[in-house]
Amino acid sequence: MMPKYKIEFTAGSGSHPQPFVHHYETDDPVTCEQYVADLLEMRCKLRTIKHEGVELRGKEFDRIVKNALGMLAARHVCGSLGIDTDEAHVRFGTPA
Repeated sequence: MMPKYKIEFTAGSGSHPQPFVHHYETDDPVTCEQYVADLLEMRCKLRTIKHEGVELRGKEFDRIVKNALGMLAARHVCGSLGIDTDEAHVRFGTPA
């Protein structure tokens, strides 16, 4: 059975990413976004995000990255200020 979401990425950052393409698969959209947030934090290069075998482009791809950015921002704000996600959501509008 094909996973609902498949992320292809390369590790490394800057002008020296590793040429090996890594894959991550999940059926859960929230888990997909959380993994994209982790990849963004590690400065990995996102190559593709596929949903049910179809490569996401444009607004669909951007929506997943935007949600991942919100999760990443919430993670950093909560850690820096010592607050929980509910308070960060109320104060700063980050995802709860």
